[in-house]
This record gives sequence, C-alpha cells and structure tokens, in this order.
Amino acid sequence: LLSPLLETVNMVNAPTIAKMKKGVRIVNCARGGLVVEEDLKAALESGQVAGAALDVFAEEPARENDLFGMEQVVATPHLGASTTEAQEKVALQVAEQIADYLLTGAVVNALNMPSVSAEEAPKLKPYMKLAEQIGSFAGQATESALKAATIEYGGHVAELNTKPLTAIVLQGLLSPLLETVNMVNAPTIAKERDIDITEVKHESTGAYQTFIKLTVTTEHQTRSVAGTLFAGDRPRIVQIKEIEIEAELGPNMLYITNHDKPGFIGALGTTLGEAGINIATFHLGRNNAGGDAIALIAVDEAPSEEVLQKVCELPQVVQVKALHF
Repeated sequence: LLSPLLETVNMVNAPTIAKMKKGVRIVNCARGGLVVEEDLKAALESGQVAGAALDVFAEEPARENDLFGMEQVVATPHLGASTTEAQEKVALQVAEQIADYLLTGAVVNALNMPSVSAEEAPKLKPYMKLAEQIGSFAGQATESALKAATIEYGGHVAELNTKPLTAIVLQGLLSPLLETVNMVNAPTIAKERDIDITEVKHESTGAYQTFIKLTVTTEHQTRSVAGTLFAGDRPRIVQIKEIEIEAELGPNMLYITNHDKPGFIGALGTTLGEAGINIATFHLGRNNAGGDAIALIAVDEAPSEEVLQKVCELPQVVQVKALHF
C-alpha cells in the first residue's frame, strides 16, 4: 500500500480482504490507519492472508500490538526520514549499530537475527563456542533425516538471552548438511525442513552450574549430547546418549561406540599406532560395567577411511565416526 490516509482510512478491512485471492500478502509502508489491524489478524489466522509486512501502525509508537509475534508478520519501526537531517541521523545511527556489533557483539534492530545488548554480548560469548560444538557433534553423528531438536539450558546460561545460542546450536547441527548455513538463516532452514525446534530452560543443573543439552530425534532414534563450561570459558562435552563423559573437543576426533569389555583400549591404541596416528587425549564413558560404552579420542591428524575401517573391525567396536571441529 502507498496511499494517503484521510480518503482511504480503514480501506483494508474484513469485507475487502474477503474479496482478495486466498493467500494474498499485504505490505503497508504508508499509513497505519489504512489497515484494520483486528481484521488483518483474523484473516492471517484463517489463512485468507498468507503474510503481512508493516512498518506503520494505528497507534505509534507501537509498543504493543496483537500482530506482534505472529509468524506470518514482519513488523519494523516506522522510519520516516523525510528530511535531509533525518536521513543523516538515520545513517549515523545505522553506522553506530554496525560498529557496536563489530566491537562488542551487540546486535540491535536486526531484522533477521535475535537482538543482543552490549551487556549481554560478553556473557554469551563463552557459550557460543560450546553451542556450536554441541550442534556440530550431533549433526556429524546423525545419519538419518532430522525430525525434531530440543535445546535445554540449565543453571547460569538459562538466565541469559538464549535465542542467539539456539541459532548457533542449529547452525552447528545443520552445517554437515549445508555449507551455506549460518546463525542468521539456521532457524529458517530448520523450519523449512519441518524440524520441530523446542527450547527449554531449567533452574537446576544437577552436577553442573551451567549446561546446554541438545536432544535430536530422527526417523530411527533419539540421541542427546550435553556440555558445560569449565573455568568459565572452556567448553566440555559431559554427556552423550545419557552416558557421562568429560572431554574437550579438538580439531580431529574419533567418536566410538563400543562394548565395555577388556582389551578395547589396547587394541585401539595398537591400531592407531600402526597407522602412525598419535593420540592427543582419550576419554571414556559407560552406562554400567560390561554394558554400552563410548570413547572420544582426539588425534593429531584425521584418520583415513582405511584406518576407520580397521578400527570398526575391532571385536569390541560397534561404530566409529571421524568428527571435525
């Protein structure tokens, strides 16, 4: 819509919307009074209107509005900038906001990513690497189509603005599938692929003061991975498939599922040693004695497919995956 107000007030209303083609999209950047907002909301809910984009509203400044929060609506502040002075001030404000992002990580008034204040940015920064590692671990370990992902935040991190962290988890989760995914488009890509995303916050964390846990559901199974921060800024994986473990991820990792039986560590070390692959760190976990077990091994170089096959052929090994971070 681009129209003056007085002659056309409330021109987009229930009767006129009913005459439009089903699935119409309405963009109003002219005057707020052109659209009856209650009628537009009803039309969006019924599906008559597929989407709406608005930067003008019946009452301005629009601090509260029934249209805000609807998935089909893009709403931005009303920006006139009709004079040279206003245009200069707008340009200066945008430049200052870009500088804030580059210097402090603060994100203000972005249309396609969650806002992060200058106060929040340094608090979130240590969790960003952890969030990406957890998402990337799950994405690389998942072999079938994703159906749902639940991100749980517990303890200190649950008190923060977690929307940026959820976007980063999804970026890591989807990055093995798509090279172009990033924290800006990851939530949209997940939605387009019909992946059900749930975010949960807990006050209590159990053994840890803070943690992030990702549970992924595929066509065949449900698996989880959780992590925390040591010394305030050092990411650690502390749980995989509900099995306790404590591991720092390196650039090249081996993730092994195995039977908890004697001889596994020696056989694995021998196999890697014969291939000239040095072990940097070795971390183990199991659900119970003699039951299912997991191993996370950091190695100095990525193993070849031939080496992975030899590891997989060891009697105690169920599955082996090479992971890269």
